[in-house]
Amino acid sequence: MIRWGLLLLIFQANLLLASAEIVPFSDESLRPRYQQLIEELRCPKCQNQNLADSNSPISQDLREQVRRLLEEDLTDAEIKEYLKSRYSEFILYRPEVNQNTWLLWAAPVLFLIIGILVLYRLYFNSAASARAVTPEKNGLDSHNQQRLDELLQENRDQQ
Repeated sequence: MIRWGLLLLIFQANLLLASAEIVPFSDESLRPRYQQLIEELRCPKCQNQNLADSNSPISQDLREQVRRLLEEDLTDAEIKEYLKSRYSEFILYRPEVNQNTWLLWAAPVLFLIIGILVLYRLYFNSAASARAVTPEKNGLDSHNQQRLDELLQENRDQQ
């Protein structure tokens, strides 16, 4: 039993070591910026993975390109702009708010407002209809309403 546990532990350790990518930097202060950038940039091939998670050849090339641009002392914004000019805005996980993306950013708020308005109307329409039950609304004319009132009064008197 201990052998199996030890074997499983060694196997998991090998998996962790195999997935770690060692990227050489001239200055270690570039590593956090590099890590943040590859997590914010999308793989053009995988579409739902960032560069950090993707193993496709293009994402490997892009990671190397980001490293090279960092070594050239470009700012994060300059690197994103460079990649955006080459791969379009699709490469950004959080696209900028502009003429092409305003609906993408405004849609959640619009849907929330529409939902609140629908709930408000449904609630107050049902409450108003429950309060305003009149003889005409429940299908009785004045003669039948009077007869119903008399029967209800007789029933109360008998109790």
